[in-house]
Amino acid sequence: MTKIERMIAESCPEGVEVVPLGGVCKKIFSGKNKNRNDSGQYCIYGSTGIIGYSDTFEYEKDAILVARVGANCGYVHIATGCYDVSDNTLIVELNDAVFDLKFAYYLLTNMNLNQYAKGGGQPLVTAGQLKALKIPFPPLEIQHEIVRVLDNFTELTAELTAELTARKKQYEYYKNNIMSFDGSDSDVRWLALGEIATDIYRGSGIKRDEVTEAGTPCVRYGEIYTTYGLWFDTCVSHTNTGTKTFSHGDILFAITGESVDEISKSCAYLGQETCFAGGDIVVMKHEQNPKYLAYALSTSNAQEQKSKGRVKSKVVHSSIPALKEIVIPIPPLAEQERIAAILDRFNALTTDITTGLPAEISARQKQYEYYRDKLLNFD
Repeated sequence: MTKIERMIAESCPEGVEVVPLGGVCKKIFSGKNKNRNDSGQYCIYGSTGIIGYSDTFEYEKDAILVARVGANCGYVHIATGCYDVSDNTLIVELNDAVFDLKFAYYLLTNMNLNQYAKGGGQPLVTAGQLKALKIPFPPLEIQHEIVRVLDNFTELTAELTAELTARKKQYEYYKNNIMSFDGSDSDVRWLALGEIATDIYRGSGIKRDEVTEAGTPCVRYGEIYTTYGLWFDTCVSHTNTGTKTFSHGDILFAITGESVDEISKSCAYLGQETCFAGGDIVVMKHEQNPKYLAYALSTSNAQEQKSKGRVKSKVVHSSIPALKEIVIPIPPLAEQERIAAILDRFNALTTDITTGLPAEISARQKQYEYYRDKLLNFD
């Protein structure tokens, strides 16, 4: 039996009391601020958190806020300090003597208040619905203990997330600097992709309805943005209609996209099968280390060059002539392999969902969700 279970057994031998939310709150009402600016001293909270600032404030008591209307209907967050609240948000003012703020937050978040919304195109949660909402209501000391346990999990996840952010910055900094060879590196050549490529050509169109579960592996250009990292060895799609192929070591570029910052995103194919390349993909064959090229083409310097070759209409485009002009450093193959191995370790730490920090964050989040559901279920 856990500490919390013992506390419940001692304090609530007949079970945890279930009460209407309105019965243990001071009041539940709607905010009213419709005016905001970018430089005010006080935060204005809306349906998604802080949405602006104001020169005045209406409230200075910590409270639970619940989005009452729209796409974020039912979203729960906490307001602290001096603040104002928009008219699309409900304010749940607690009775501090019996109701812990963080416990209320965890409890209401776990109850998925969106399920109580009414209406179609514009879902709505009313103050009356919240007041009538039945909630489990253990004694305050039990609320405090539940908050302590859940806070430990959320703080650990926050620390891991902060570490991941720092490692990503470190990785990007190191990647950009390890490839910024200066003039003293006499064995490093700065070459355009047109000089590096042994062949470079466009793929051929593969329509969505031509993608099959079986057949020849293939890549459509959107998958380079959404599915593949710097390299991959297995295709998620197959087809029976392709004509242009790529093979082990080739570099693929997506030359159509929605963002200048990501146009011509590239990746290396490290698999062994021959695959089909879809339309708006450029295939580059070469005699270099494919992982090294993948890293070199993802540096800020390379991405800046990629963005210069764009033609913008409704979407952003690049082209083979523009790609051929991109210049990157090419050291000897042994040095390419060494650099790729170093960056592999950073890349694994920041992106690997089975062994790196993302895997650790995912595990802690699942652990938190397990205990949150267990601790807030008083059946």
